[in-house]
Amino acid sequence: QVQVVESGGGSVQAGGSLRLSCAASGFMRSNYYMGWFRQAPGKEREGVASIYRNGDFAYYADSVRGRFTISRDNAKNTLYLQMERLTPEDTAMYYCAAGGSLDGTHLAPREYKYWGQGTQVTVSS
Repeated sequence: QVQVVESGGGSVQAGGSLRLSCAASGFMRSNYYMGWFRQAPGKEREGVASIYRNGDFAYYADSVRGRFTISRDNAKNTLYLQMERLTPEDTAMYYCAAGGSLDGTHLAPREYKYWGQGTQVTVSS
């Protein structure tokens, strides 16, 4: 069956960087859209960034555009999120999602079928 596993979270000071990784396995057919989502305590899960499998189409939340970069491995279902100039507002549980539909905003949780368990990112002042 399909498995989605993310890693790379941790605690950093404001202005620091982290790179999250996500390995998706078990797909019998093409995995089109993959994305990163985050959820802070007491808040709804929100889309951070998503990318089409060829890497030509990427979408970012306004709050992270210019600071975060999403990318995919050319040969495997591996997803990355390079996060730069982190702020305390970026503190959240970050989730990797796979199986995103071809239609939609590509940043809506309801569009994705498979989810990882999450990795915590904490940014201190």
